[in-house]
Amino acid sequence: MIAIMFQPGLSDKPYMRGFPSTSEAMQASAIPWAMQMRAVSMDEPGRLVQTLTGAILGCGGWVLSRGASESGTVSMLFEFERGVCIDIYSILIAAGLELSGSAHMRFTELCQCTRLGPQDCGDDIASVDLEIQTYPATSIREESSPRWA
Repeated sequence: MIAIMFQPGLSDKPYMRGFPSTSEAMQASAIPWAMQMRAVSMDEPGRLVQTLTGAILGCGGWVLSRGASESGTVSMLFEFERGVCIDIYSILIAAGLELSGSAHMRFTELCQCTRLGPQDCGDDIASVDLEIQTYPATSIREESSPRWA
C-alpha cells in the first residue's frame, strides 16, 4: 500500500499553482492588484466559463477557481502577470462581459500604472475575483414575450 501525503499549497497537476497557505492568504490582502469585480453577460453560464477559461489561459493567466450556480451566477478567480493586463481586459470585453463601472475604472488604473510604472512591474501578479450574473437571451425572450390566455 502506498501512502500519499497531502501537502497544503501543492496541486496534483504540475502546471497548476497550489492554493495559498494561511499566511500567504493573509498577505494577499496587501497585494495592491487583488481586485474584486462584477459583470453581467447574455451568454449561457457553462459556455461563458469555457470561453473565459480558454481566453485567460491563452493570455498566460492562471484560473485558480471557477464555477456556475443554478441561478446563473458565474464565479472565477484568476491571476495574470501585469504585463498582459491589456490582453486580459480585452478578452473579458470580447467574451461579451459588461463590466461594472468600478471594474472598468480598476482595470484602466491597472493598465495605466503598468504602462507608466517601472519596467520590472510587468512581472508582478494581479489577481481578479470576478462575479458574473448571466441572463441568457432565451430566458429574456421568454420573459418579454406576450402570454396569451
